Amino acid sequence: MKKVPYERLVRLTEGILTKGFGYNASEAAVTAEVLAEADARGIPSHGVARLAFYRNNLNGGFAKPGAEPEVVRRTPCSLVVDGRGGVGCYVADWSVSQTVELAETTGTAFCAVRNSNHYGIAGWWAERIARHDMIGLAFTNTDPAGVPTHGRRRLLGTNPIAVAIPEADGRIFLLDMATTTVAHGKIELYDRRQKTMPSGWVVDEHGREASDATAFEKLFHSMAFGGHLYLGGEGEECGGHKGFGLALMVELLCSGLSMGLSSMKVYQPGGEGGITHFFGAMKLDLFGPAAELKRHIGEILGDVRRSEKIEGRDRIYIHGEKEAEARERSMREGVELDQATVDFLSALSREFQVNEEGLL
Repeated sequence: MKKVPYERLVRLTEGILTKGFGYNASEAAVTAEVLAEADARGIPSHGVARLAFYRNNLNGGFAKPGAEPEVVRRTPCSLVVDGRGGVGCYVADWSVSQTVELAETTGTAFCAVRNSNHYGIAGWWAERIARHDMIGLAFTNTDPAGVPTHGRRRLLGTNPIAVAIPEADGRIFLLDMATTTVAHGKIELYDRRQKTMPSGWVVDEHGREASDATAFEKLFHSMAFGGHLYLGGEGEECGGHKGFGLALMVELLCSGLSMGLSSMKVYQPGGEGGITHFFGAMKLDLFGPAAELKRHIGEILGDVRRSEKIEGRDRIYIHGEKEAEARERSMREGVELDQATVDFLSALSREFQVNEEGLL
């Protein structure tokens, strides 16, 4: 493992995106920040290693640097945005800014986005909204990854859900989760590190649980059968149908309301990426004075934090705390990257003649 100063990691990533991928300055800046933030928060599945995926999208013609999103429908409290095949992080940044601006006026706003691309960690966008004393929602579909309950074919994406709610002292409750047991980037991470996956993550083309990450990656990219299990696992006994239902809900909010492509139809040869998103912003003062609400929310979460722990555990983590604390460490000590990611960045920096002295 290697620790890299955060700002250097951002600058190197920006350089690769501009010199190597053809992103403009605005697209590169927001994309580099989102990817570096994921690594800084201890989410390497969505960190700078995703540059490989973004490069494949460019080579496949799915992402179009320079494309500007546009509002195709507007009401006093809602927007529908066409990303026009643009860079996903840039489209999301633009759409979230529009949503927050509308919510500042109306109290609440919702935005459905079509024709976009991968936008990084969903929690980043929900948190962005929450920083304005709002409840933030951020959902997205992805390329097909999960098998429905009782099904064999991959139909829906990992379809993450992110909800951010401000509390006292600048803290934010941040639930950011895939509706599958894990995000696909985590399986890619296990493949890179040659680690065995836990049972319950995926099934093979016959519907049998699989643990070999490398073998699963080959299957995943060679056929439409086999895939991720949704929260609750196989069948209905442990609630697998509930996780599948959450994925469907995300799909309908993102693709249904935007009139965009479903997970089953994104990244088709000759087309655009077609990824869809959904954002929501609700001002806290719709429900009372924001400061009082944040204090009360903090008291509720404090009761959870102080409750009795099981033997061997001295803490109950509220969602988002681990990532926030990892980020604080990264800012002090540097962002931790595994050797495979360092080697990957080194290769890209050599290829595109981009480097930060002392980084790699």
